[in-house]
Amino acid sequence: MAVYSYSRLETFEQCRLKFKYKYIDKIIPEIPKSIEAHLGGSVHKTLEWLYSQLIEKKIPSIDEVIMHYSEKWAEENMSKMLIVNKFAKEKDYFDKGVKFLIDYYFKHRPFKSNTIAVEKKIEINLDEAGDKKLVGFIDRLVHNVEKNEMEIHDYKTANTFPRKEDLEKNRQLALYSIAIKEEFGREKDISLIWHFLAYNEEVCIKKTDKQLEDLKKEVIELIDKIEATKTFPPNIQKLCDWCEYKNICEGWNSQKKNFS
Repeated sequence: MAVYSYSRLETFEQCRLKFKYKYIDKIIPEIPKSIEAHLGGSVHKTLEWLYSQLIEKKIPSIDEVIMHYSEKWAEENMSKMLIVNKFAKEKDYFDKGVKFLIDYYFKHRPFKSNTIAVEKKIEINLDEAGDKKLVGFIDRLVHNVEKNEMEIHDYKTANTFPRKEDLEKNRQLALYSIAIKEEFGREKDISLIWHFLAYNEEVCIKKTDKQLEDLKKEVIELIDKIEATKTFPPNIQKLCDWCEYKNICEGWNSQKKNFS
């Protein structure tokens, strides 16, 4: 049985050599985690904690939220953190996370949404035989009683704000909605909601049943392509700056001057 995650599929499309290093050779990277990844992880864990408290009918204060974030931030050794931006310091990123959480907290307080799960694990059988499966985690799942629909929420901490047409092409939440339909009923409407924390804005998209069926076929074709692949060339690009394998990538070491 082939079991894939969204990040595994995305890595293959982003750079086949990185895919090989990570998922075939299973090389443990020597390059430390980027501070952007640490920022995203710390904010995600804090929002997960916030909503887990709300599920238990507790409403943490903003001071408690920031304290929890500070604790999560301090769990990593900052001296080993990769900071690509030469003009930024650790505190700049920490403060950015504080702003994200303060803006989010006061925008959504008193948190009336009916959150039923955080970091919910999902599994999707992509084919009838069950030979291809996709697994993942939903940041937050909401049952909107008023609209009688489910909402899949995802938090983004990057500085970019994609166009809605680009989000329409995004597979991740659409794939997760397939699993939610299987669990809560295929007739259930589902909203896909991205929170762009750097802008304190959300984007909501819905998918038709036909779009989801077409997506399953598309992902099956991608998995077949991955499993038939024999060569794994590098894809040199600006994103290589943040790659945990760039120190062993011959492609990057020979061409990095073109991207500096």
